[in-house]
Amino acid sequence: MKRAYLSNNDCSSSITVKVNVIVFLLCFIIFSAPSMAAPLLFHLWSEELPAPTPSPFLSWTDDQPDQTDGVHSWRVTDPTLTIYLPKQSCGQAILCCPGGGYWDVWHGTEGHNLAEWLNEQGVALAVLTYRLPAGVKEIPLEDVHRAMRLMREHQREWQIQEIGIMGFSAGGHLAATAATRWSCPEERPDFQILFYPVITMDESFTHMGSRINLLGDHPSQHDILLYSCEKQVTKQTPRAFIVASSDDGLVPVQNSICYYRALLDHGISATLILYPEGGHGWCSHLHFRYRQQWMDELEHWLRTTR
Repeated sequence: MKRAYLSNNDCSSSITVKVNVIVFLLCFIIFSAPSMAAPLLFHLWSEELPAPTPSPFLSWTDDQPDQTDGVHSWRVTDPTLTIYLPKQSCGQAILCCPGGGYWDVWHGTEGHNLAEWLNEQGVALAVLTYRLPAGVKEIPLEDVHRAMRLMREHQREWQIQEIGIMGFSAGGHLAATAATRWSCPEERPDFQILFYPVITMDESFTHMGSRINLLGDHPSQHDILLYSCEKQVTKQTPRAFIVASSDDGLVPVQNSICYYRALLDHGISATLILYPEGGHGWCSHLHFRYRQQWMDELEHWLRTTR
C-alpha cells in the first residue's frame, strides 16, 4: 500500500482545500435547501361545526367525502387553513381566500402558488379552504372569522404584528366582507388585498353566479344591502390594495371602482390599479402581460404601508 506524506506546505494547502470544501458544502446546503418550511395544516372546526348552522349542506349527505383534485375543491365539509411561514418574518401575515364563485375554491392557483413568493419577502401566507354556502350564506364568513382568530392566537409564536386578508374574485367578496363586517377586534384584518373582486350584490353590475350561489335566486333587499361590500365600509375598515383589469368580462371592473370610491369617501387609505387588458383570473398566468408589474406593486405596497 502506498502512503502519501504531506510537507508543511502540503498541510497548509490541505487545510485550505478542506476549508474551501466546507464552505462549498455549507453554501450548497443553504442555497439548495427549500426556500420555505413545510406548511402547517389546521382543521378549523376539529371538534364540531359552529352553531347554529341549520342544514348547512342542503344537497350533500354526511357520508360523502370532501371533493378536491389538489387544485380546487368543490365540496368542503372540513375547512382547513394551510400556513406557510417564512424563514425570517417581516411581521406580516396574509389570510388568503381563493375564488370560485362560491361554487368551488381554487386554492391551488389562487393560494398555495403564492406562498414561496410571499415567504421570500418575509410574509406568512395562510390559505383557507372554506366551506361553501349551499343555502346558508353565513357559512364562508364563519370560516374566515375562525381562521382569523386562530392566527391571532399564534401571532407571538409566528412573529407576526399584522394580519391582512387577501381574496380573488368571489374570494375577494369574502375578503371584503370580512374587512367590513367583524364582531370583535380579533376578527378584524389589518389590511386587505383584492384581486378582480366581486364587491356588490346589485344585479346591475354584480357577478350573478356568485350572488345566486351565496344568496339564492330571490334574495331580500336586506341581504342584497348587507352583502354589498361598498355599502358596509366604515371609518374602521382597513387599508386596501385593489387590482383588476378594465376588460374583465366576468366580474365588471365597476366592482373594484365602487369599492375604491367607498373607501375614499370614508377616509380609508386605498390603492386601485387597473390594467387595460387581461380579463379575469390572471393571478397564476405566467403569460399575463402585467404579471411582473402587479407583483412589484404589491411587494412595494406591503413594504411601505407596514
